Amino acid sequence: MERYARIVGTGLYLPEIEVSNAHMAEEMNRTTPGLGDVIFKFEQSSGITKRFYAPRDWATSDLAAKAAMAALEDAGVAPEELDLVLVGTDSPDFITPATSVVTQHKIGARNAGTYDIGCACASFPTGIAAAAGHIATNSWIRYVLVIGAYMMSKLADPGDVTSFFYGDGAGAAVLTFDDKPGFMTSSFIADGSYHKAWGIYSGGTYEPATCESVEAGRTNVRFVSKYPAEVNHQGWPKVVRALAEKGGFQVSDIDLAIFTQVNRYSLDIVMDDLGLPIEKAHWIMDRMGYTGSACIPMALDDARKQGRTKPGDLVVLVGSGVGYNQAGVALRMW
Repeated sequence: MERYARIVGTGLYLPEIEVSNAHMAEEMNRTTPGLGDVIFKFEQSSGITKRFYAPRDWATSDLAAKAAMAALEDAGVAPEELDLVLVGTDSPDFITPATSVVTQHKIGARNAGTYDIGCACASFPTGIAAAAGHIATNSWIRYVLVIGAYMMSKLADPGDVTSFFYGDGAGAAVLTFDDKPGFMTSSFIADGSYHKAWGIYSGGTYEPATCESVEAGRTNVRFVSKYPAEVNHQGWPKVVRALAEKGGFQVSDIDLAIFTQVNRYSLDIVMDDLGLPIEKAHWIMDRMGYTGSACIPMALDDARKQGRTKPGDLVVLVGSGVGYNQAGVALRMW
C-alpha cells in the first residue's frame, strides 16, 4: 500500500496579554514624542489592530507546547504516540539545543525524535512537506507533529516602530498516513541575496554577542532594508501556480488560500493576480497581529474552527520568510 500523509488535527495558542495599537502608540510617544503616530500608519497599511504577548518569563517552546497539546487533543492522539516533532521558528529558545527537543520534553512525547526548521515564516509549509516525505517513505512512522511558533516580541526593541508587527503565538498540526493523498505537493523559492535585510545579526558565528553588540541593539531583530513588494506580490502567485502545475489541479479549483499574515493589502493584490475572490483567502492578522512562523498554522486552525473548510476541500498554504525563503503546500482537508 502506498503511504500518503494527511492532517488529522490542528490547534493554536494565542497568549492572553493583549496589546492594542493605541497602547503601543502611547508607550512609544512617552519615550519619543511623535513616534507613536507611525503606529496608525502601519495599521492602515497592514490591517493589524492588536497583538498578544506571552508572559516575559516564557520561551517559544512554552507557546509551541500549548499549541501542540491543542492539536493532539483535536486529533485524538496522545503525546507518547508521536514519532516525530518538528518545530518551525526563527525565535528559538536557544541557538542550541533545538527548540523542538525542549518542546518534546514539555509535552511528554518521549518516543518521538525531533528537529527544528529555520525558514522563518516559510517554516510551517516546509515542515508539512518534510513530514509528508517522512510518512511516505518510512513505514514505521504513524504520527508526526508539525508546529510553528513565534515569540519575536521578546527579541525586538520596544522603542523601534517595527515592534508594531510582532505578536506571539503558535499553531500546530498532526499528520498521519492514509492510502489516499491528503498532502498533494509542495513548491519552494529562495533568494539569499536578501539575507541582510531583516534579521538578528549578532549572537551567532557571524558576530558572537558582545557587550558592544548588545548595547548597539544588534542582538535584537532589526529591519535593515525594505524588501521589494514584488517579493510577495509576484512570489506568492508563482508558488501557487507551481503547486497547481505539480499537483495536477487548476488554480480555480482552490477552495481556500492562506498566506503569511503580515499585510492585508497584499492579499487583495495576490488573490486578484490569481483570479480568485478574496473570500477564498483567510486572514487573522487583524485580530492576532503578525505571528511570523506561527501565522499559517494559526490561520489554518482558525479557518477550520470557523467552518471555512470541509472534508475534501483543496487548501494551499504559502509562507514567505526573511532571507528570503518562500514555501507552499497543497492539501486536501480531512
